[in-house]
Amino acid sequence: MDFSFQLYSARNFPPLDSVLGRLAKLGYKQVEGFGGLYAEADSLAASLKQHGLTMPTGHFGLAQLKDTEAALKTAETLGMRFLYCPAIPKEEREAGQGDSKWIELGETLAKLGEAFRKRGFGFGWHNHDFEFRPTATGKLPMDIILDTAPNNDWEMDVAWVVKGGQDPIEWIKKHGRRINAVHVKDIAPAGENANEDGWADVGHGTLDWQALSDAVKAHTNARYWVMEHDNPADVDRFASRSIAAVTAWK
Repeated sequence: MDFSFQLYSARNFPPLDSVLGRLAKLGYKQVEGFGGLYAEADSLAASLKQHGLTMPTGHFGLAQLKDTEAALKTAETLGMRFLYCPAIPKEEREAGQGDSKWIELGETLAKLGEAFRKRGFGFGWHNHDFEFRPTATGKLPMDIILDTAPNNDWEMDVAWVVKGGQDPIEWIKKHGRRINAVHVKDIAPAGENANEDGWADVGHGTLDWQALSDAVKAHTNARYWVMEHDNPADVDRFASRSIAAVTAWK
């Protein structure tokens, strides 16, 4: 397993170069990028090299991905192997609507995937919870996205699957061949960590990550295990406690 760190978790704790140095000292070898970092891709690549880190995966917004040549240049500059689309705008993902917008999204993602694969890169979707809210016909957007873009990968955010009311192990068993990366995050007990939007450091929340990691290893080809906390109060606490927890897995 290659443990990585989603830099979105550190967005409120600049400067980034200092964060990268501390992550390296904790034992991280990889990080995952997100759209807000790519304007200074050259300097980011230099900083990664200085600290002995790589960035094999990255999140790109849909608009960024549609500018395919620019996205490819960013990926090449940063040494990425896989690009993931992490979401669509909030106003476009309201529950209870029809299937057509999700089919259209899947078709767009399928075309993007073809373009990136032709250039030697992997491509897929990264879920949140909204994909597990039924449409007006009762279908789940996640199913539509996977079915409409059958050649794309899936970076499964396990905790968001739980937030969507689903059993992640069932989805792992069903779609394991599509899952080549996972987001490793945790959910605080009900009523706790309100200042952190209810998230917890990995291994310090309610998810049974030993069982989840066993399922991921048994049923998927996931290579990248990306630590993430959407709103940590202390990024160093999150980074250190999380890597300590995951390295203790059997």
